[in-house]
Amino acid sequence: MILGIDPGCTGAIVAMTDGGNYVAHLNMPTVKVGAKSRVNGAAVAAFIRETIGEFNTHAYLEQVGAMPGQGVSSMFTFGHAAGVVEGILQGMAIPYTLVTPQAWKKRAGLVGTDKDAARSRAIQLYPDLRILDLKGKGQAVADAILIARHGANCA
Repeated sequence: MILGIDPGCTGAIVAMTDGGNYVAHLNMPTVKVGAKSRVNGAAVAAFIRETIGEFNTHAYLEQVGAMPGQGVSSMFTFGHAAGVVEGILQGMAIPYTLVTPQAWKKRAGLVGTDKDAARSRAIQLYPDLRILDLKGKGQAVADAILIARHGANCA
């Protein structure tokens, strides 16, 4: 089993077989902590546990970094979300690989394209996956799919 993870409060997790067959996805669940949204780690762990069962699993987690023009507060929130997911993988003893956006986008043939190109590519690969029709949530699932496929092709 392979997990592709687009971290962040608006990200997603996709589970697929080593052969690239879609199994399940989870748009990143969040909880309110004061005025801020945070990744709901308990819900992420429950999804992973229920989805992978006893399968040998490797996760591919998008490596996050500061983006030009992103504010300090939003960057902290984004990094915190990625850290929660990474901690869950470590706590569940799931081996993982950090993947740069440039690496998975290059493998998907998306270098130099706009953000929605990943969703278009995922729709080509998984035309029956209706979540991909939604612009926001579908984008996160598309990114996670392509991250997982990158991992499947590297394994």
